[in-house]
Amino acid sequence: MPEPILSLRDVCVDYITEHGPVHAIDRVSLDVLPGEILGVAGESGSGKSTLAQAILRTLPPPAVITGGRAVFEGRDLFALSEEELRQVRWKRISIVFQSAMDALNPVITVGEQIADTLLAHGAFSGRACRSRAAELLEMVDIPGDRLDAYAHQLSGGMRQRVGIALALALEPSLVILDEPTTALDVIVERGILDRIRALQRERGFSVLFITHDLARMLEFADRVAVFYAARLAEMGPSAELLRSPRHPYTQGLLRAFPPVHPGAEEPVSIGGSPPSLVSPPPGCRFHPRCGVAIEECRRIAPGAVHVGPGHVAACHLLGAPAARDRE
Repeated sequence: MPEPILSLRDVCVDYITEHGPVHAIDRVSLDVLPGEILGVAGESGSGKSTLAQAILRTLPPPAVITGGRAVFEGRDLFALSEEELRQVRWKRISIVFQSAMDALNPVITVGEQIADTLLAHGAFSGRACRSRAAELLEMVDIPGDRLDAYAHQLSGGMRQRVGIALALALEPSLVILDEPTTALDVIVERGILDRIRALQRERGFSVLFITHDLARMLEFADRVAVFYAARLAEMGPSAELLRSPRHPYTQGLLRAFPPVHPGAEEPVSIGGSPPSLVSPPPGCRFHPRCGVAIEECRRIAPGAVHVGPGHVAACHLLGAPAARDRE
Protein backbone atom coordinates (compact mmCIF):
# COMPACT_ATOMS: atom_id res chain seq x y z
CA MET A 1 0.00 0.00 0.00
CA PRO A 2 1.33 3.51 -0.79
CA GLU A 3 1.91 5.99 2.02
CA PRO A 4 -1.42 7.74 2.82
CA ILE A 5 -1.73 11.38 1.89
CA LEU A 6 -4.08 11.77 4.88
CA SER A 7 -4.09 9.48 7.91
CA LEU A 8 -6.73 9.88 10.62
CA ARG A 9 -6.17 8.03 13.88
CA ASP A 10 -8.68 7.86 16.74
CA VAL A 11 -10.25 11.20 15.82
CA CYS A 12 -12.86 12.41 18.31
CA VAL A 13 -15.15 15.43 17.98
CA ASP A 14 -17.56 16.53 20.70
CA TYR A 15 -20.36 19.06 20.74
CA ILE A 16 -20.39 20.67 24.17
CA THR A 17 -23.96 21.05 25.45
CA GLU A 18 -25.56 21.95 28.78
CA HIS A 19 -26.27 18.24 29.23
CA GLY A 20 -22.66 17.24 28.63
CA PRO A 21 -20.55 16.40 25.57
CA VAL A 22 -22.14 14.75 22.54
CA HIS A 23 -19.67 12.50 20.72
CA ALA A 24 -20.20 13.40 17.04
CA ILE A 25 -17.06 11.54 15.90
CA ASP A 26 -16.01 8.66 18.12
CA ARG A 27 -12.45 7.30 17.61
CA VAL A 28 -12.51 7.19 13.82
CA SER A 29 -9.42 5.95 11.97
CA LEU A 30 -9.03 5.85 8.19
CA ASP A 31 -6.54 6.65 5.42
CA VAL A 32 -6.85 8.51 2.12
CA LEU A 33 -4.33 7.24 -0.44
CA PRO A 34 -2.65 9.30 -3.17
CA GLY A 35 -4.76 9.59 -6.30
CA GLU A 36 -7.78 7.72 -4.94
CA ILE A 37 -11.40 8.57 -4.30
CA LEU A 38 -12.42 7.52 -0.79
CA GLY A 39 -16.14 7.66 -0.15
CA VAL A 40 -17.73 8.29 3.25
CA ALA A 41 -21.35 7.17 3.39
CA GLY A 42 -24.00 6.95 6.08
CA GLU A 43 -27.37 8.27 7.20
CA SER A 44 -27.89 11.91 8.15
CA GLY A 45 -26.31 12.67 11.51
CA SER A 46 -23.72 9.90 11.29
CA GLY A 47 -20.81 12.35 11.45
CA LYS A 48 -19.74 12.63 7.80
CA SER A 49 -19.73 16.42 7.43
CA THR A 50 -18.38 16.86 10.96
CA LEU A 51 -15.39 14.76 9.93
CA ALA A 52 -14.75 16.98 6.90
CA GLN A 53 -14.88 20.12 9.01
CA ALA A 54 -12.61 18.55 11.61
CA ILE A 55 -9.96 17.83 8.95
CA LEU A 56 -9.98 21.50 7.90
CA ARG A 57 -10.47 22.69 11.49
CA THR A 58 -13.47 24.76 10.51
CA LEU A 59 -15.87 23.31 13.09
CA PRO A 60 -18.24 25.98 14.46
CA PRO A 61 -18.78 26.27 18.24
CA PRO A 62 -19.75 24.37 20.32
CA ALA A 63 -17.89 21.62 18.41
CA VAL A 64 -14.35 20.81 19.56
CA ILE A 65 -11.76 18.26 18.50
CA THR A 66 -11.09 16.25 21.66
CA GLY A 67 -8.65 13.60 20.48
CA GLY A 68 -6.73 11.87 17.74
CA ARG A 69 -4.40 12.91 14.94
CA ALA A 70 -4.90 13.99 11.33
CA VAL A 71 -1.56 13.60 9.56
CA PHE A 72 -1.57 15.24 6.13
CA GLU A 73 1.58 15.14 4.01
CA GLY A 74 3.62 14.40 7.13
CA ARG A 75 2.14 17.08 9.42
CA ASP A 76 -0.57 16.75 12.07
CA LEU A 77 -3.29 19.22 11.09
CA PHE A 78 -4.56 19.31 14.67
CA ALA A 79 -1.17 20.58 15.90
CA LEU A 80 -0.68 23.39 13.35
CA SER A 81 -0.96 27.06 14.23
CA GLU A 82 -3.66 29.12 12.51
CA GLU A 83 -1.08 30.65 10.16
CA GLU A 84 0.38 27.23 9.30
CA LEU A 85 -3.13 25.89 8.72
CA ARG A 86 -3.93 28.83 6.43
CA GLN A 87 -1.07 27.74 4.19
CA VAL A 88 -2.65 24.27 3.95
CA ARG A 89 -6.27 25.24 3.40
CA TRP A 90 -7.17 25.62 -0.26
CA LYS A 91 -3.53 25.32 -1.38
CA ARG A 92 -3.20 21.69 -0.30
CA ILE A 93 -6.73 20.78 0.88
CA SER A 94 -9.90 22.32 -0.52
CA ILE A 95 -13.61 21.60 -0.19
CA VAL A 96 -16.72 21.67 -2.38
CA PHE A 97 -19.74 22.37 -0.19
CA GLN A 98 -23.12 20.72 -0.58
CA SER A 99 -25.00 23.96 -1.31
CA ALA A 100 -23.16 26.15 -3.82
CA MET A 101 -25.82 28.86 -3.54
CA ASP A 102 -24.95 29.24 0.13
CA ALA A 103 -21.20 28.90 -0.44
CA LEU A 104 -20.97 31.53 -3.21
CA ASN A 105 -21.06 35.24 -2.42
CA PRO A 106 -24.29 36.63 -3.95
CA VAL A 107 -23.08 40.23 -4.33
CA ILE A 108 -19.93 39.71 -6.42
CA THR A 109 -19.44 37.89 -9.71
CA VAL A 110 -18.11 34.35 -9.90
CA GLY A 111 -15.02 35.71 -11.64
CA GLU A 112 -14.33 38.04 -8.72
CA GLN A 113 -14.74 35.16 -6.26
CA ILE A 114 -12.19 33.03 -8.09
CA ALA A 115 -9.83 36.00 -8.35
CA ASP A 116 -10.17 36.66 -4.60
CA THR A 117 -9.09 33.09 -3.90
CA LEU A 118 -6.06 33.38 -6.18
CA LEU A 119 -5.02 36.76 -4.77
CA ALA A 120 -5.50 35.74 -1.13
CA HIS A 121 -2.90 33.02 -1.55
CA GLY A 122 -0.55 35.03 -3.74
CA ALA A 123 -0.83 32.52 -6.55
CA PHE A 124 -1.40 35.03 -9.37
CA SER A 125 -1.01 38.75 -9.98
CA GLY A 126 -4.05 40.93 -10.55
CA ARG A 127 -3.79 40.87 -14.35
CA ALA A 128 -3.38 37.11 -14.55
CA CYS A 129 -6.32 36.36 -12.27
CA ARG A 130 -9.06 36.95 -14.82
CA SER A 131 -7.53 34.71 -17.46
CA ARG A 132 -6.90 32.02 -14.84
CA ALA A 133 -10.51 32.33 -13.65
CA ALA A 134 -11.79 31.90 -17.22
CA GLU A 135 -9.53 28.87 -17.63
CA LEU A 136 -10.93 27.32 -14.44
CA LEU A 137 -14.54 27.84 -15.54
CA GLU A 138 -13.86 26.24 -18.91
CA MET A 139 -12.20 23.33 -17.10
CA VAL A 140 -15.59 22.55 -15.50
CA ASP A 141 -17.49 23.11 -18.78
CA ILE A 142 -18.70 26.66 -18.10
CA PRO A 143 -18.00 29.22 -20.89
CA GLY A 144 -15.39 31.75 -19.86
CA ASP A 145 -17.76 34.58 -20.76
CA ARG A 146 -19.79 33.75 -17.62
CA LEU A 147 -17.08 35.32 -15.45
CA ASP A 148 -19.25 38.39 -14.92
CA ALA A 149 -22.33 36.41 -13.90
CA TYR A 150 -23.65 36.42 -10.35
CA ALA A 151 -24.56 33.21 -8.54
CA HIS A 152 -28.32 33.80 -8.94
CA GLN A 153 -27.86 34.02 -12.72
CA LEU A 154 -26.54 30.46 -12.93
CA SER A 155 -28.39 27.16 -12.71
CA GLY A 156 -27.88 24.87 -9.72
CA GLY A 157 -25.57 22.63 -11.70
CA MET A 158 -23.50 25.57 -12.95
CA ARG A 159 -23.18 26.98 -9.43
CA GLN A 160 -21.92 23.62 -8.24
CA ARG A 161 -19.39 23.57 -11.08
CA VAL A 162 -18.17 27.01 -9.98
CA GLY A 163 -17.65 25.52 -6.53
CA ILE A 164 -15.53 22.78 -8.09
CA ALA A 165 -13.54 25.36 -10.06
CA LEU A 166 -12.88 27.28 -6.83
CA ALA A 167 -11.76 24.10 -5.09
CA LEU A 168 -9.28 23.32 -7.89
CA ALA A 169 -8.01 26.89 -8.34
CA LEU A 170 -4.73 26.30 -6.46
CA GLU A 171 -4.28 22.68 -7.57
CA PRO A 172 -4.58 21.02 -4.13
CA SER A 173 -3.55 17.44 -3.50
CA LEU A 174 -6.77 16.61 -1.59
CA VAL A 175 -10.31 17.77 -2.43
CA ILE A 176 -13.18 17.15 -0.01
CA LEU A 177 -16.60 16.85 -1.65
CA ASP A 178 -19.28 17.36 1.01
CA GLU A 179 -22.44 16.03 -0.68
CA PRO A 180 -21.75 18.19 -3.75
CA THR A 181 -24.79 17.03 -5.72
CA THR A 182 -27.48 17.48 -3.05
CA ALA A 183 -30.74 18.89 -4.51
CA LEU A 184 -29.59 18.39 -8.12
CA ASP A 185 -31.48 16.16 -10.53
CA VAL A 186 -29.92 12.83 -11.48
CA ILE A 187 -28.85 13.94 -14.97
CA VAL A 188 -26.98 16.98 -13.66
CA GLU A 189 -25.58 14.91 -10.79
CA ARG A 190 -24.19 12.35 -13.23
CA GLY A 191 -22.57 15.07 -15.33
CA ILE A 192 -20.90 16.69 -12.32
CA LEU A 193 -19.57 13.42 -10.91
CA ASP A 194 -18.27 12.36 -14.31
CA ARG A 195 -16.46 15.69 -14.65
CA ILE A 196 -14.93 15.38 -11.18
CA ARG A 197 -13.74 11.86 -11.98
CA ALA A 198 -12.20 13.02 -15.29
CA LEU A 199 -10.40 15.92 -13.59
CA GLN A 200 -9.20 13.65 -10.80
CA ARG A 201 -7.70 11.19 -13.27
CA GLU A 202 -6.14 13.99 -15.29
CA ARG A 203 -4.61 15.90 -12.39
CA GLY A 204 -4.01 13.10 -9.86
CA PHE A 205 -5.48 14.68 -6.74
CA SER A 206 -7.13 12.59 -4.02
CA VAL A 207 -10.81 12.95 -3.16
CA LEU A 208 -12.74 12.45 0.08
CA PHE A 209 -16.33 12.14 -1.18
CA ILE A 210 -19.11 12.45 1.41
CA THR A 211 -22.69 11.40 0.68
CA HIS A 212 -25.66 9.53 2.11
CA ASP A 213 -26.20 7.77 -1.24
CA LEU A 214 -24.29 4.49 -0.87
CA ALA A 215 -25.34 3.21 -4.31
CA ARG A 216 -23.91 6.30 -6.04
CA MET A 217 -20.83 6.10 -3.80
CA LEU A 218 -20.03 2.52 -4.76
CA GLU A 219 -20.18 3.50 -8.44
CA PHE A 220 -17.98 6.60 -8.04
CA ALA A 221 -15.39 5.82 -5.34
CA ASP A 222 -12.41 3.46 -5.27
CA ARG A 223 -12.94 2.62 -1.59
CA VAL A 224 -15.83 3.34 0.76
CA ALA A 225 -16.09 3.95 4.52
CA VAL A 226 -19.56 3.42 6.00
CA PHE A 227 -20.38 5.49 9.11
CA TYR A 228 -23.06 4.75 11.67
CA ALA A 229 -23.78 6.91 14.73
CA ALA A 230 -20.36 8.62 14.78
CA ARG A 231 -18.39 5.39 14.33
CA LEU A 232 -16.88 3.52 11.39
CA ALA A 233 -18.95 0.42 10.66
CA GLU A 234 -17.21 -0.93 7.55
CA MET A 235 -14.55 0.09 5.03
CA GLY A 236 -13.21 -1.58 1.92
CA PRO A 237 -12.90 -1.52 -1.88
CA SER A 238 -16.11 -0.44 -3.59
CA ALA A 239 -16.40 -3.58 -5.69
CA GLU A 240 -15.95 -5.74 -2.59
CA LEU A 241 -18.57 -3.87 -0.56
CA LEU A 242 -21.03 -4.13 -3.43
CA ARG A 243 -20.36 -7.85 -3.92
CA SER A 244 -19.96 -8.89 -0.30
CA PRO A 245 -20.95 -6.33 2.37
CA ARG A 246 -20.15 -7.79 5.79
CA HIS A 247 -21.66 -5.41 8.34
CA PRO A 248 -25.45 -5.78 8.83
CA TYR A 249 -25.82 -2.00 8.49
CA THR A 250 -24.07 -1.92 5.11
CA GLN A 251 -26.21 -4.86 3.98
CA GLY A 252 -29.32 -2.98 5.09
CA LEU A 253 -28.32 0.18 3.22
CA LEU A 254 -27.82 -1.77 0.00
CA ARG A 255 -31.17 -3.54 0.37
CA ALA A 256 -32.89 -0.18 0.85
CA PHE A 257 -32.09 1.13 -2.66
CA PRO A 258 -34.64 0.57 -5.45
CA PRO A 259 -33.70 -2.20 -7.90
CA VAL A 260 -32.35 -1.27 -11.32
CA HIS A 261 -32.74 -4.61 -13.08
CA PRO A 262 -36.10 -6.34 -13.78
CA GLY A 263 -36.86 -9.17 -11.42
CA ALA A 264 -34.60 -7.85 -8.64
CA GLU A 265 -35.87 -7.88 -5.07
CA GLU A 266 -37.93 -4.92 -3.93
CA PRO A 267 -36.17 -2.48 -1.59
CA VAL A 268 -36.49 -3.09 2.14
CA SER A 269 -35.89 -0.17 4.51
CA ILE A 270 -33.93 -0.49 7.73
CA GLY A 271 -36.38 -0.48 10.63
CA GLY A 272 -36.19 2.14 13.35
CA SER A 273 -34.11 5.32 13.41
CA PRO A 274 -30.47 6.16 14.11
CA PRO A 275 -29.83 6.58 17.84
CA SER A 276 -29.48 9.90 19.57
CA LEU A 277 -25.83 10.71 20.12
CA VAL A 278 -26.78 12.36 23.40
CA SER A 279 -27.42 8.90 24.87
CA PRO A 280 -26.37 6.23 22.34
CA PRO A 281 -27.09 2.56 23.12
CA PRO A 282 -24.32 0.54 24.78
CA GLY A 283 -22.31 -2.00 22.83
CA CYS A 284 -22.77 -1.91 19.07
CA ARG A 285 -24.80 1.19 18.29
CA PHE A 286 -26.63 -0.60 15.47
CA HIS A 287 -27.90 -3.46 17.62
CA PRO A 288 -31.40 -2.00 18.32
CA ARG A 289 -32.07 -2.06 14.54
CA CYS A 290 -30.11 -5.23 13.71
CA GLY A 291 -31.98 -8.44 12.97
CA VAL A 292 -29.00 -10.68 13.78
CA ALA A 293 -27.72 -9.06 16.99
CA ILE A 294 -26.50 -11.33 19.77
CA GLU A 295 -26.14 -10.65 23.49
CA GLU A 296 -22.53 -9.52 23.09
CA CYS A 297 -23.67 -6.80 20.68
CA ARG A 298 -25.78 -5.25 23.44
CA ARG A 299 -22.89 -5.01 25.92
CA ILE A 300 -19.56 -4.59 24.10
CA ALA A 301 -18.59 -2.22 21.31
CA PRO A 302 -17.12 -4.32 18.47
CA GLY A 303 -13.60 -3.77 17.18
CA ALA A 304 -12.64 -3.77 13.51
CA VAL A 305 -12.16 -7.22 11.95
CA HIS A 306 -10.17 -7.84 8.75
CA VAL A 307 -12.52 -9.71 6.40
CA GLY A 308 -10.49 -9.38 3.18
CA PRO A 309 -7.68 -7.40 1.57
CA GLY A 310 -8.19 -3.81 2.67
CA HIS A 311 -11.66 -4.70 3.96
CA VAL A 312 -12.61 -4.25 7.65
CA ALA A 313 -15.92 -4.33 9.49
CA ALA A 314 -16.83 -3.74 13.15
CA CYS A 315 -19.18 -6.62 13.99
CA HIS A 316 -19.08 -9.32 16.67
CA LEU A 317 -20.40 -11.89 14.20
CA LEU A 318 -17.20 -11.68 12.14
CA GLY A 319 -14.69 -12.96 14.71
CA ALA A 320 -11.84 -11.46 16.73
CA PRO A 321 -10.87 -7.80 16.25
CA ALA A 322 -7.80 -7.05 14.16
CA ALA A 323 -4.55 -6.91 16.09
CA ARG A 324 -4.14 -3.21 15.38
CA ASP A 325 -7.47 -2.44 17.02
CA ARG A 326 -6.62 -4.40 20.18
CA GLU A 327 -3.48 -2.33 20.83
